[in-house]
Amino acid sequence: MYRNVPTGVGSHRRDLTLSAMALRRVLEHGARWAVQEGFGRREDLDVVEEGGCLPGADPDRVSDRACERGHTQLGTLGSGNHFAELQYVAEVYDARVAAAFGLFKDQVTIMIHSGSRGLGHQVCQEHLREMVDASRRHGIELPDRQLCCAPIRSPEGRAYLAAMAAAANFAFANRQVMGHWVRESVASALGVAPDRTGITVVYDVCHNIAKFETFTVKGRTRELCVHRKGATRAYPPGHPQTPAAYREVGQPVLIPGDMGRYSYVLVGTERALGETFGSACHGAGRRMSRSQAKRSARGRSLLDEMHARGVEVMAAGMATVAEEMPEAYKDVADVVRVVDAAGLARRVAQLRPIGVIKG
Repeated sequence: MYRNVPTGVGSHRRDLTLSAMALRRVLEHGARWAVQEGFGRREDLDVVEEGGCLPGADPDRVSDRACERGHTQLGTLGSGNHFAELQYVAEVYDARVAAAFGLFKDQVTIMIHSGSRGLGHQVCQEHLREMVDASRRHGIELPDRQLCCAPIRSPEGRAYLAAMAAAANFAFANRQVMGHWVRESVASALGVAPDRTGITVVYDVCHNIAKFETFTVKGRTRELCVHRKGATRAYPPGHPQTPAAYREVGQPVLIPGDMGRYSYVLVGTERALGETFGSACHGAGRRMSRSQAKRSARGRSLLDEMHARGVEVMAAGMATVAEEMPEAYKDVADVVRVVDAAGLARRVAQLRPIGVIKG
């Protein structure tokens, strides 16, 4: 996995550099482009949020600089809190739902967390500057510059949503390509063909994006622009946007923890629709800043500490390992317990890491 999935800032694979036309198709079609090009299987898309492609994407709204950053980065993990983990199912809390998701005790799993890489970051930075001006023109008072905004139907709002959808499609394609290379990695390690590995996609869920979705508010059915920042979708059984394979039990909700403890699979609930616009949290959340974590890591051998826990770590640089050490994060078990008790999503399984690759 570490050889096949490039990690770190500016990482790329020489055998996948996109032409301008190919990148445009990625921005328009997302994970569908990846499958058409042989990266994965058609059935993967059945369990990807929005089928792996957000509507309304306009590549013309993505700057040349953003495209320049993105054309070599498809299929790469990046750095920071992004990871690819080899895990196993340590606990099953709901056997019926776990079976519907294809999960069982002691099963080996792989979880990938990554997004739109340098392309998406560039889109964000450029539109952030435009939105600061737009907020002023539209008379919107900002408690913080990072909360700059504009009306959805304004020129600035429409331009941003079109560019954001294109970046989200890049992220869908990015994870799809990495998933394909993970399959190939496991196949190589086991000495079997990729289609004999038994690896199937459980779910690919978005976070940190805005989407148009339909909800009932004060008795009225309305189309809303729902922005899940640090949050992920948690749709219940029977919801038309829940993948057909899971409609009877509800949508999988993935909440990763830190690289030394555990992550969780949950399932969406009806209560989340009324309480949180069908949303749950996206992860454990930090309890130390990155600089604090680096200071705390001085003089320690984090790789040896992780090995003692039974977790092998490979990374492009030790700075990221220090920033992402387990105690830098809240205990995700506590976070998940609150989510479950609040009825926003129910626990299905706990996944424990065996091997981790970081940027």
